[in-house]
Amino acid sequence: MKPNIHPQVYDVTVVCTCGNEIKTRSTKQDIRTTLCSACHPFFTNEQKFVDTGGQIAKFKKRYGNKS
Repeated sequence: MKPNIHPQVYDVTVVCTCGNEIKTRSTKQDIRTTLCSACHPFFTNEQKFVDTGGQIAKFKKRYGNKS
């Protein structure tokens, strides 16, 4: 390998908002995420709706229930 052309690689602990920590390697020293395999609905088979700011209610008000 040529010297001084590759980025520095660090041992990093990725921290999720659910509290899960994953150890990996990255070129960034600090990684925080909102979803991981411990809390993502695809992996947990639990369906979660996060209605921030009433987005679902706003959509239903605008378009109504046309079913």
